Amino acid sequence: MQTRDKLKTLARLEAIVASRATAADGEKSYTAGLLAAGPEKCARKFGEEAIELILASQGSNANHTTAEAADVLYHLLVLLRATGVSLDQVMDELDDRFRQSGLEEKASRTAG
Repeated sequence: MQTRDKLKTLARLEAIVASRATAADGEKSYTAGLLAAGPEKCARKFGEEAIELILASQGSNANHTTAEAADVLYHLLVLLRATGVSLDQVMDELDDRFRQSGLEEKASRTAG
């Protein structure tokens, strides 16, 4: 699968998260339940998943790391939804950062 198709997969997952946020019952949809619990709960869950990814990456099981990375991406999209930030906004930010070196971009964030 080409990179463009994989980005479509991420956008499709974002659309699923959005649809569950507005149409699903929190008792029937894990996503709806997380979103109903608020941004703080979504942030905590994202953090838990990030730690699980860190731990998985220390091992030699690529499948475990892959599964945890997928969980992180899902929970990132849920957290973004909970805070009103779209994947497009994140991608625009990344595009802006390509216009300068990583060191210059980091310095601009810490100076401002």
